[in-house]
Amino acid sequence: MKTLYFECNMGAAGDMLMSALLELHDNPQDFLKKLNGIGIPNVSVSARQSVKCGITGTHITVKVNGEEEDSQADSQQHEQHHHKHPHDEHDHNHEHSNGEHEHREHTHGERYHSHNNYHDIEHLISHLNVSDTVKNNALAVYKLIAEAESRAHGVPVDKIHFHEVGEMDALADIIGVCILIEELAPDIIFASPINTGSGHVRCAHGILPVPAPATVNILRNIPMYNDQTQGELCTPTGAALLKHFVKEFRAMPVICVNKIGYGMGKKDFEKANCIRAYIGNTADNVEDVTELVCNLDDMTPEAVAFAQQLLFDEGALDVYTTPVYMKKGRMGLIFTCMCRSELKDKMVSLIFKHTSTLGMRENTSRRYTLQRERSEVQTKYGTVRIKTAFGYGVQKSKPEYDDLAKIAKERGISIQDVLKEICNA
Repeated sequence: MKTLYFECNMGAAGDMLMSALLELHDNPQDFLKKLNGIGIPNVSVSARQSVKCGITGTHITVKVNGEEEDSQADSQQHEQHHHKHPHDEHDHNHEHSNGEHEHREHTHGERYHSHNNYHDIEHLISHLNVSDTVKNNALAVYKLIAEAESRAHGVPVDKIHFHEVGEMDALADIIGVCILIEELAPDIIFASPINTGSGHVRCAHGILPVPAPATVNILRNIPMYNDQTQGELCTPTGAALLKHFVKEFRAMPVICVNKIGYGMGKKDFEKANCIRAYIGNTADNVEDVTELVCNLDDMTPEAVAFAQQLLFDEGALDVYTTPVYMKKGRMGLIFTCMCRSELKDKMVSLIFKHTSTLGMRENTSRRYTLQRERSEVQTKYGTVRIKTAFGYGVQKSKPEYDDLAKIAKERGISIQDVLKEICNA
């Protein structure tokens, strides 16, 4: 399985993600030419070599009207907010390279703001010369940011103004990442837990904690941490791109790496300020699954069987019971439901509803599975379906029991006789 993995030990920003992905691309210059020709107004994109702590990587530069925005110090960072007046507040959400948020200055020193709402962004993206997949992914990323800002500031999504995050250079970052992922075409994307950075940023409202409110809203239900590095390492755009594309935030899977990409930030820290991206093949299927466990001693076997079947029908991977002796010598059952993490809440609700338990335990397990294929064998008794599993250097085949039982019943023969015929087929 073609797998892409992001190592976010120094957070994530839009330009860093694009830079790391560019190093994985077979034809970086072709990509840059394409990005410069899709129709983002007044934007030009280039890449240069960058070195952080002795590691060489790529940093992508986006220029608007021929000028690159100059980074400001941390004390000049600002929190994104919905404004009634176009110049009464500023936002921190136009980011490049880990915590360095920027303001565009006109020739005469006047701050420039671009007040794009979601519909403006939608209009801009709809006219770009990119695929529908890229357009839909980019809009989904902007929607995540708008919803996070809405939650942070108590403003309806359709009233949110993106300000600097809606400017053309930020649009280039988001579109660029979407194009690169489309062209790299991984089957699955994973990422490490995200380092948010620590400390505070100053805005028009005062001093706010890192991660900023919009960022932490986007990162809900995603593992994050800070290693006490001072500064805003994860930006809203970086967080939204990862949340949209990443299937699971976890340790690196077992992977045969083909290429490694380093996306460099502008700012220098004691640690190398980069995102590292790997692309390669995962040889076998590995996933983390949730096990929900409870003890039962006051249900009939029929009621237990009903609950088991219901959980299977709703997507459980496995449901089984284990007989145990409970307190005071009572016979009971350990009821176990194994499911994928995204179904955990549904399974918890169903178990409480359809069993007598008052509580349950949750465990996370690493599940290793063989790849599976189905085929058919023609015998003198009829068609029998065969399940074949392979991986980890082994291969196993097994006929479908239902097919064997049906033939044995219809022909008045034993299942062993059917199996012998399959072996000779």
